[in-house]
Amino acid sequence: MKIKSILSAAAAALITLSAASQERIILVNEGVWQTDNGRVSYFDNGKIVSNRWFRDRNGYKLGDTPNDIIQINDNLIAIAVNWSNIVQFISPEGNAVAATEDVPNNRKLASDGGRYVYVSSYGQPEGIAYYKGKIFVANTGGYAYTEYHDFEQTVDVLDAVTMKKERSIDTGKINLYGKMSQTGQYLLINSAGDCYEVKPCGIILDCQAVIDGKPDSECFIVTERPCTFSTATNDGKFLAVGSGYSYISSDYGDISFSTIDPKRVFETAGREGITETMPGTMLQDIRQLAMPYGIYVNPYTGYYYATDASDYASSGRLLQWDNHGQYIGSWGVYINPGHILALPPDGMHFGGVDDIVADTPAPADNTIYNLQGIPVTNPAPGQVYIMNGRKFIKQN
Repeated sequence: MKIKSILSAAAAALITLSAASQERIILVNEGVWQTDNGRVSYFDNGKIVSNRWFRDRNGYKLGDTPNDIIQINDNLIAIAVNWSNIVQFISPEGNAVAATEDVPNNRKLASDGGRYVYVSSYGQPEGIAYYKGKIFVANTGGYAYTEYHDFEQTVDVLDAVTMKKERSIDTGKINLYGKMSQTGQYLLINSAGDCYEVKPCGIILDCQAVIDGKPDSECFIVTERPCTFSTATNDGKFLAVGSGYSYISSDYGDISFSTIDPKRVFETAGREGITETMPGTMLQDIRQLAMPYGIYVNPYTGYYYATDASDYASSGRLLQWDNHGQYIGSWGVYINPGHILALPPDGMHFGGVDDIVADTPAPADNTIYNLQGIPVTNPAPGQVYIMNGRKFIKQN
């Protein structure tokens, strides 16, 4: 779709801002493991349209314990349905397109931007991410805590085409568990510890440093703050909520909250760049939740979301904040709501805005805007921005 009008770069950004008022969210609820009751909720501009959206659209259940959701291209979304051993593909309208069966204990998903989808299986690998033709896979050790073998502590690097392992980064931290967040060249990885003596922590990995062949010790920095649930922000940072379960005390202990600037962390060798802050009222609001279970930033609008799993056996909640972190409201969803995907607002497509064509060329001012129409002075690598009426991805 092309929009024709007489536009300066600032006016183009304002059109993006207008489109950004639309919030269309797909929320994957895990349900209860081994009860085959995973569900999908659909949230549209301030209301829950349905808490059984997949079944409404297709006439059958999604499956048992869905664990991840990603958008592959404008027309295709993938959901990893862990205990059903399938990857379910749907359209943005929720219609089932296809399913890949017999993917045992599949967990996390990644895509190279539309050509291939990559999925991890919980025999050992867990988090998975794509960067510049490479697949980064965080290893946990699978069920080491019940199978009496060691946890893993490496991040494997594979060629995305041949799937051959090229390198293994030893982080020195065990049980790299959960979904990795990615902003540009940086990954945020959770180390869950052993649930006994080894405490959880967070790992910030520089994918570019790995590709450049730097020593392991120069490719990552460890923070004592766990990042059980995390998300990338639109200004190149991470938000993280962390905890660690203990079989000794039978609880999750204290929950930590972090904003992480990975570039600053590496610039200062970990001395700076991590603060116990969140935008607006988010920190105080999330602290009131019974059990935080997910956090997310809409990449198109900058709105913030979090989920509350309550007691893990009854209905949870979806919470929303505006792009300044000011609380908007909460909505009842289903059991263990944990995985969120935003659909593009009108006037945008997956990964950015549509081209804007000016009838009469306006003078270029080279001001850079984010997708909310706000001027940016230090654009983060890997993020989508607008300059002179056109989108671009900031390179390193």
